[in-house]
Amino acid sequence: MLTKNNLWKAVMLLIILATACAPAATPTPAPVPVKEVTRVVEVTREVPVERKIKAGFIYVGPIGDYGWTHAHEQGRLYVEDKFPWLETVYAEAVPEADVERFLDRFIVEEKCDVVFTTSFGFMDGTVAAAQKYPDKIFFHCSGFKRTPNLGTYMADFYQLYYLNGLMAGALTKTGKIGYVAAHPIPEVVRHINAFTLGVREVNPKATVDVRWLFAWYDPAKAREAAEALIAAGADVLAFTEDSPTVLQVGQEYTQKGQPVYTFSHYSPMEKFGPDSCVSGQLVDWGIIYEDILAKVYLGLYTNKNLENVDYWWLIREGAAKLGGAFEHSINPKFEDALKAVKVTEPLLGELSVYDLVMKRIEQMKDPAMLFDPFTGPIKDQAGVERVKAGQRLSLGELTTIDWFVEGNVGTIPR
Repeated sequence: MLTKNNLWKAVMLLIILATACAPAATPTPAPVPVKEVTRVVEVTREVPVERKIKAGFIYVGPIGDYGWTHAHEQGRLYVEDKFPWLETVYAEAVPEADVERFLDRFIVEEKCDVVFTTSFGFMDGTVAAAQKYPDKIFFHCSGFKRTPNLGTYMADFYQLYYLNGLMAGALTKTGKIGYVAAHPIPEVVRHINAFTLGVREVNPKATVDVRWLFAWYDPAKAREAAEALIAAGADVLAFTEDSPTVLQVGQEYTQKGQPVYTFSHYSPMEKFGPDSCVSGQLVDWGIIYEDILAKVYLGLYTNKNLENVDYWWLIREGAAKLGGAFEHSINPKFEDALKAVKVTEPLLGELSVYDLVMKRIEQMKDPAMLFDPFTGPIKDQAGVERVKAGQRLSLGELTTIDWFVEGNVGTIPR
């Protein structure tokens, strides 16, 4: 009787005989060099689902904040849906000083294999946990300290803030622009500086007034700061705070006949200020989590080789996207106004601010990064040259920056 096993053996025997009788193969030409890519996520589709991975995510704000934490939560949901071998858990609104307790819980009670901590203030606690649990894998967002089992990652927005600054400088009528800022950490300072560099490139006499909240999520303080800035003459507002409050304030004033232009932050907030929101910053944490977890699953990332793993994904990698909504990079209501403002760029000649924004995106997407906002000459508030002509700030300098560029009004609390 021909069983399924015998049939399989017969088929394999025919294949071997056919191969043995086949004529010699024609020599193939030398292979064309192929550029190695870092993303390996597609490979996991072919890997049998045998082992499981459990990943924990620790958030500094509530998942409904519609800002930083909301965006990370969307990334978690994306990978949980994509990978059948992945289980995830999360904790929201975790005080930065309390992160080690939650890390202990995720490792000891939840039995997580990988833990992501998603706030700069979680850095030292994550380092301590990595040393305490050397057989586990940790990734910290926006920090700079690493160990053999602790990597770092960031989808940074400084390029987008610069682009928004170009538009802010073109649209302001008063020359006074306001910025509602969360905490005086290097990330926020970097973004404020990039925004101001964009503003001053288009409007050299404009200033950016910075008001600190000392909170990531505080809609009441954000409203108070936004209204105070408008009262001081600001007709454009940008911010780092995890609610759409600043956009809502801008929309309210605009509807009352006092136009206030706003730029959203992290999530698609344009709907909260449809007549006020010009553009903003959008993030895709999902593609970063996808890449990290796929490499953990395939054994490419282990608890012994993460000391030099640092993701720094920008516009080019697709982690950072321009816009207040995913449907368009600039609110169509403001396109004509941006096209009407002309500037002269040394290499590009005369062009509209709208076209300059689009050209800068092309340049920053280029593998050679043909343009970077932090290219000198750049002076600080005191008029001291910090970046010489033709030079660029290094990644290390960008991630530790603690000084304001010329044009910022306010100080950095120490």
